Amino acid sequence: MALLPGGIAPVRAQAAADAPERPRICLVLSGGGARGAAHVGVLKVLEELRVPVDCIAGTSMGAIVGGAYASGTTVAEMEARLGSLTTEALFTDDPPRPERSMRRKADDARMFFGPELGVDVERGLRLPKGVVSGTALEAVLRRLVHSGGVSRFDRMPIPFRAIATDIESGKMVVFDKGDVPNVMRASMSVPGVVAPVEIDGRELVDGGLVRNLPVDVAREMGADVVIAVNLGTPLMTREQINSVLDVSGQMINILTEQNVRASLAELTPRDVLISPALGGFSAGDFTGAARAVAIGEAAAREQAARLSALALDAGAWAGWRARFAAVRASAPSNRAEPVAEVRVEGTERVNPEVLLRAVGTRVGQPFDQQVMDADLRRLYGWGDFERVGFKVEPGAAGPVVTYDVSEKSWGPDYLRFGLGLQSDFSTDSSFNLLASYRRTWLNSYGAEWRNDAQLGRHNLLQSEWFQPLDLDRRWFIAPRVEASLRPLVIYMNDTRLFRYSVSERLAGLDLGVDATPAVQARLGFVTGVQRYTLDTGQFPGVPRSVAGHVGGLRLQLRADTLDNRQFPSSGQAANLTLFSARRALGDETDFNRWEAETLSTASVSSHAFSLRLRAGGKLGPDPLPFASQFRLGGFMNLSAWGPDRFYGAAYETAAITWADRVLEIPLLRGAWAGMALEAGRMRHAPIGDDSGLRKSLAPFVAVDSPLGPVYFALGFAPGGERAAYITLGLP
Repeated sequence: MALLPGGIAPVRAQAAADAPERPRICLVLSGGGARGAAHVGVLKVLEELRVPVDCIAGTSMGAIVGGAYASGTTVAEMEARLGSLTTEALFTDDPPRPERSMRRKADDARMFFGPELGVDVERGLRLPKGVVSGTALEAVLRRLVHSGGVSRFDRMPIPFRAIATDIESGKMVVFDKGDVPNVMRASMSVPGVVAPVEIDGRELVDGGLVRNLPVDVAREMGADVVIAVNLGTPLMTREQINSVLDVSGQMINILTEQNVRASLAELTPRDVLISPALGGFSAGDFTGAARAVAIGEAAAREQAARLSALALDAGAWAGWRARFAAVRASAPSNRAEPVAEVRVEGTERVNPEVLLRAVGTRVGQPFDQQVMDADLRRLYGWGDFERVGFKVEPGAAGPVVTYDVSEKSWGPDYLRFGLGLQSDFSTDSSFNLLASYRRTWLNSYGAEWRNDAQLGRHNLLQSEWFQPLDLDRRWFIAPRVEASLRPLVIYMNDTRLFRYSVSERLAGLDLGVDATPAVQARLGFVTGVQRYTLDTGQFPGVPRSVAGHVGGLRLQLRADTLDNRQFPSSGQAANLTLFSARRALGDETDFNRWEAETLSTASVSSHAFSLRLRAGGKLGPDPLPFASQFRLGGFMNLSAWGPDRFYGAAYETAAITWADRVLEIPLLRGAWAGMALEAGRMRHAPIGDDSGLRKSLAPFVAVDSPLGPVYFALGFAPGGERAAYITLGLP
């Protein structure tokens, strides 16, 4: 008995009992990215004509559609899934932002860009192996597959094979066993886009490189008749090849098309070839993939006469279809049995006990796919894994659930860079460059040491040790030190009076609790020194240098369920900070300072609306010292006036913002146009008079770019004040 590459033996199952003399029919589905939605249309026609499928072999998107159908998923279910797919959802690995920890959400307030680099003493900087890890893709696949826990593919409702490529040897790998969604993902891991999948010690990528139309695999499964669906691999024209990425993509297309030609030559007159006329339909357009279903349906109907010759009568067809429900219902993940055991596989640095405490799947409770999906998103949101999956297997006492994770191969130490630019096209322009180095899992509780260095308008060196206090990682302590240098410009009306350089050297220790992924509280002690040095300008009674000690207690309460920090369309956020300075703790004076902010958002279609309220002031009779007062002015902070134009001991602002996503950009969120209506006032200014309520209107356009959000905005006020802005990242 011959072996296929990958060591898989040929399989020929027994013929159906109702028609032992009929030929064994195998469906072969080619890869093609989003074009593969045409396979669903072909399946729809096969069912209408009552053509049985006794085995399926598929590659890439063909493996996904074929594996789903083989597991018992109906055509109607697949069509519904296709209608809800988007390119963004498939190729954005981060879990929904409300489910991320507050520590990871805090990173959104920084101006990071580009990938997270791994740092290795021996091997230097290391990059991820793909633009995305494929975790989001696998989550979609798990919702498509109904025979979870069936480890041998011959035990699925329809015997199934998936094709992948061993990236090390370049050989074809044929899967007849394993975790179905993980195998499907490996078959569709496009090199350079989706990271390779490691299975049984091999790193696997898209099977289309070696066998995009696996006719030979179907023959080895015992096929007498092959129904081959070839989506085609259109090559780009010379005019379309304009970058190194285009050249790489064209090379993959050439390799794919060459092996498809060899497979087509293996078809016999008895076989049926279906070639959907997809034309220029993009392989990357998953948002519009549902449109390809009708194209596949039309192509299958063109072969209706030949397909009808393979059809069953109504009675035999009903018996054949009954296998779907029986095998699907018997899968471990579909039985409502209590979970007997929960395990973790794949951890090296991460404490598996911490992982088990974080998940919602519990021994003694029935397996719940929705709970499992939430678990996987939560674990991936930690930022420690490049892949998070699971498998459900039968055990002696009931189903055994195993969380199968792969820690980041470029971890556990990471380096990221950031950039922020802002200009008001007048007198104020600024930039900030950021480098952040983070070491993770320094002990079994998941301690993290983070160091940030920033250069530009605000120079900063900061180091914090984050130490969880229990295996649930709810309570933590966070000692930190920092040194900073920033400017402080004081205006009277529109006249710039003088500028101070403010230097600080601080140390602190916080005790905190993450009540939920959306709520955090911190109480801490702060001590250090602060110096104000006059750089430019002068004013009667203004000292050239002021120095003093800082000492007090700080309470910070934060809540955040926003779906996106820069362009939110749902959720809320709130932040309250109280600082109590005391001479007994080393400060120069006694005072209490508070500041609060709330943001509420809602959306209608592509239109997002938000209401932002901010205020700050003192508590008690003690006045706020000059160094602890507030500033207003700048983009989205009374936009008609330049940055830090107003200074005082108390303030209130309100802003209503409307934004409409006017353009979708592949792999990005898109482009927006919008407007902000702002109002606010600064009170108890140390220099000049309070001038009452100020109003501002700020139209803007924005793009979520690889370097961060880019805004082009104007600011107008009734009194004639004007400002214009361009910002990149978070200045």
